[in-house]
Amino acid sequence: MTTETLHGSCLCGAVRFEIETPFENFLYCHCSRCRKATGTAHAANIVIAPERFRWTAGEDQVARYDLPTARSFATAFCKHCGAPMPHLTRSRTRVIVPAGSLDDAPESKPAVHAYWGSRVAWFEDDPDLPKRDAVAFWSANISPPHRGDRCIIRV
Repeated sequence: MTTETLHGSCLCGAVRFEIETPFENFLYCHCSRCRKATGTAHAANIVIAPERFRWTAGEDQVARYDLPTARSFATAFCKHCGAPMPHLTRSRTRVIVPAGSLDDAPESKPAVHAYWGSRVAWFEDDPDLPKRDAVAFWSANISPPHRGDRCIIRV
């Protein structure tokens, strides 16, 4: 298998990192902790060995939160913009990389929906749901302001 180097960063650009393939896992996690940590219906996480990860800028700008009531749940984020960032597991054997923090698109796709039974009731992978190439905060009759693939609306 060919090794691929992917770059990632936070929203403000203060934190940057690189990861190497292959991944140990690429998954969507629907557990309640991942939903709370991301504010979304599920997390999209890549799991890699620590030697396949390196900070290229701003490591000191990353804050970590270890959930005290959990044996192993943690999250990390940029101190400036709050964007989710990679973190080393408590066992120090894996790095969890929020897939949305990548600047490059990996060749692989998520392999599993973890904790599917814990998903929120309103989440459905509905193939009939409209797909748009722009922000969908507006009604279908109004063209929102945008620049390419970047939403410029602060809701």
